[in-house]
Amino acid sequence: MDNNPKNRVVVINEKFCKGCGICIAFCPKKALTPQTNGKPVWNNELCIRCGLCELRCPDFAIYLVQEGETK
Repeated sequence: MDNNPKNRVVVINEKFCKGCGICIAFCPKKALTPQTNGKPVWNNELCIRCGLCELRCPDFAIYLVQEGETK
């Protein structure tokens, strides 16, 4: 298994996400921005894959996986 954080991607489960904005607020690099419905959009270029979005999401709607992997 590759443990390089740069090989991870952020997955947002639109069904679980209620658009609370917690992940957006905790993102240190502002790699998550809100859509008009409040749900986040991920910017691959800004993200440092720290996992704070996954850690803070109360609905388990956002998580990091290895690129090419599904959860």
